[in-house]
Amino acid sequence: ESSQSFEDMASIGDFDPLHSTVPATKIEVTVSCSSLISCSLCLSVSLFSTVVVLYIQGIGTKEWREFGRTEVIENTLNPDFVRKFVLDFFFEEKQNLRFDVYNVDTRSSNISKHDFLGQTFCTLGEIIGSTGSRMERTLSGIPGKKCGNIIFTAEELSNCRDIATMQLCANKLDKKDFFGKSDPFLVFYRSNEDGTFTICHKTEVIKNTLNPVWQPFTIPVRALCNGDYDRTVKVDVFDWDRDGSHDFIGEFTTSYRELSRGQSQFNVYEVLNPKKKGKKKKYVNSGTVTLLSFKVESEYTYSLDHTKIKCVPNPSLISGNPAQPTSLHYMSPYQMNTYAMALKAVGEIIQDYDSDKLFPAYGFGAKLPPDGKISHVFPLNGNSEDPNCVAIEGVLEAYFQSLRTVQLYGPTNFAPVINQVARSAQDVTDGSQYFVLLMITDGVISDMVQTKEAVVNASALPMSIIIVGVGPAEFDAMEELDGDDVRVSSRGRFAERDIVQFVPFRDYIDRSGNQVLSMARLAKDVLAEIPDQLLSFMKSKGIEPRPALSASGTPNKPPLNARI
Repeated sequence: ESSQSFEDMASIGDFDPLHSTVPATKIEVTVSCSSLISCSLCLSVSLFSTVVVLYIQGIGTKEWREFGRTEVIENTLNPDFVRKFVLDFFFEEKQNLRFDVYNVDTRSSNISKHDFLGQTFCTLGEIIGSTGSRMERTLSGIPGKKCGNIIFTAEELSNCRDIATMQLCANKLDKKDFFGKSDPFLVFYRSNEDGTFTICHKTEVIKNTLNPVWQPFTIPVRALCNGDYDRTVKVDVFDWDRDGSHDFIGEFTTSYRELSRGQSQFNVYEVLNPKKKGKKKKYVNSGTVTLLSFKVESEYTYSLDHTKIKCVPNPSLISGNPAQPTSLHYMSPYQMNTYAMALKAVGEIIQDYDSDKLFPAYGFGAKLPPDGKISHVFPLNGNSEDPNCVAIEGVLEAYFQSLRTVQLYGPTNFAPVINQVARSAQDVTDGSQYFVLLMITDGVISDMVQTKEAVVNASALPMSIIIVGVGPAEFDAMEELDGDDVRVSSRGRFAERDIVQFVPFRDYIDRSGNQVLSMARLAKDVLAEIPDQLLSFMKSKGIEPRPALSASGTPNKPPLNARI
């Protein structure tokens, strides 16, 4: 077996059934080591050959599978590897990684035949979320010995991140409606290699006009032409009909390169109807479409080195005596309750992007000692001056402790805790921090009017709200807050952004009782919208990514695309 066959060993593809079909961000991880220990069999550094092996842990099964290996570097205890690990990054998932370091002393591709030098465990999110996307860890695994250090740097692989914004109008389109004119709209298609077309955009409908002016719209350049600027883009013009049988007015073709010229004589297009053209000798066209404006921008993604995400966990504490097995807060010695599962599932992922790992945690819906005063927002750790808990384990500890000291009590009021976090968020609107409020509840909302007003107000702030419903209750009010179909409104004001994500935990419970898989499924869905919500805030405020900091704390050259 040659050294090359050893280095090329990689035994894993995509083995995680939870990964969505949405294209993932490609992250390139570079590895180096320092101060490695020399194995007892090596008489000198000149006989020392190092390789790093990456393993990825499957969700649910907890099985470690080999993903890939660096090249072998000889003659140094401080190797800097050229071969990278290219990983798919899913913000909403906890991607556990294990890096093992070996001294290669035979030609065998069987890693167990080589000398183990140390290992470390981390998540991909931890690497990306570190300052400058650089993280150093101490190697361990050999009792009584200092194994040295391993250093990771991560970078998003470049791809087409441009977005195009354009506006079009039309003139003298064919009249299609018997009573009235036409209700025109445009449909954009990009061409495929086999001559077919794939739809990529529809404009809004402009009612009762032959001279419509459509609103400006934004489309990713990769959706329009997949990076091929000369690829044919076909545009169909239709007259809208209520029953869906829209009347075809005509079509024209263009390309990204033509559109990028902007408003000019080259971007006035004749709308042609082939059937009419074949039947009528005097047929000229069915009107014209004119490009009014066109601009291209780089689509920003935001580095969590630039924007600090603060997770604020809030379990509702109103569902029965935690000493009784019928309570959703039941503290079983054998397994976590659903509140704890939701806290752990979401918190373990989001904490990778919080540099200080301090989480303010509140309860809502309880009578507090010593006087039994009802509170809808109280610190789980009992410290009103400092509600922060250290990491998610600290949050869980405070949660279980609060169950022993407070009396659970209704009603379920959401507005106080939303306003509590909003007060923190309104003090930091420069893009340096973003707040994620995690609310876990089994009850109906008792203050719906106030809650909707709180959400509308919070939509202008750097924050998102995740609501996890536990138990068998109906959650119609939560669905209304989610705002996917109808934007939340209060007193005639609509939310500036959709910032609420609601999921019922019961939809994610694994039928076999596998809690790890249940938690992974939950976290994947509830966190999926956070990156886009963060971006929508930044764009609404005109905040651009800051230059990344180097390991020394000095600004690097601004990256073309920051990362989230």
